[in-house]
Amino acid sequence: MDSVVAREVAGPAEVTPLAPVIQFDGVSKWYGNVIGLNKVTLAIPPGITGLLGPNGAGKSTLLQLATGQLFASQGTVRVLGHAAWNNPALNRLIGLCPEQDAFYEWMTGWEFVRTCARLGGLRGSEADDRTRSALELVGMTPNMNRAIRGYSKGMRQRTKLAQALVHEPRVLFLDEPLSGTDPVARRDLIDAILGFGHEGRTVLVSSHVLHEVQSLTSYIVLLNKGRLVAEGNVRQIRDLIDKYPHRIVLIADNYRALASRAVAWEDVEGVKVLAKESGVMVETRSPDAFYRRLPALALEDGLLIREVYSEDDNLEAVFKYLVQR
Repeated sequence: MDSVVAREVAGPAEVTPLAPVIQFDGVSKWYGNVIGLNKVTLAIPPGITGLLGPNGAGKSTLLQLATGQLFASQGTVRVLGHAAWNNPALNRLIGLCPEQDAFYEWMTGWEFVRTCARLGGLRGSEADDRTRSALELVGMTPNMNRAIRGYSKGMRQRTKLAQALVHEPRVLFLDEPLSGTDPVARRDLIDAILGFGHEGRTVLVSSHVLHEVQSLTSYIVLLNKGRLVAEGNVRQIRDLIDKYPHRIVLIADNYRALASRAVAWEDVEGVKVLAKESGVMVETRSPDAFYRRLPALALEDGLLIREVYSEDDNLEAVFKYLVQR
């Protein structure tokens, strides 16, 4: 079932003429009786690719295999045409921003990133210049001389990203880089990641939040329980999901009048009044059209809409739709 979904989503229109940068060929990774990745065959093209999946889906395992931190139990992993495992020279060509922090807390941001630059083979003024540029790019210049132990979560994420790119790698692996960041840091990091793609680098960025990845790229890979569920353009995947009724909740003072309006629309398949929440749950197979209609509806007298949300927009719902078809 999983491979069928992947073929449907990643049809001929999505095939790129460029050689894949990251290749997984029948890759499995198990830890004793626990399977971290299960027979994954995947070719990731140049540019930015989103790696999506709920916690425990196998995203970190896939990234660790691609960066040579883990050995595949089965199959082969290649990056830029080179074997990922036991290949120290590949470290000069790739950068990793891990999910977990691993700092020398007594170091300043400058000292940490410069040390990483030195480990990447840079020396003297070149190491200083690259460190300065990397910290500036992620917005850490004002705080680069402070000890890392006093950094906020956002500062730590920025510093991890700086060390990943200080040696100007061709391929960047980013594991939950936006996790725990404040809105300003999130916006800055998204802009920086988009900049990497525009520079011609290949970026594989993992997340369990669909809308975060959609702000970075339209090309996504979906993992669930160690298996490849789907890959391709996010619009195609959303179209596949939208074959199922999409539930949208509208909170409004005059929610009963809102319900009577919504039930008359042809693309609405059902309306449920949520009296305790002063709202309405609408089921539709055309969520994009429904959302476009809302601004005008919200301006009508007596139909002031105070909140709109959909639990079907989260990634768990995406997987429910894909896996249960």
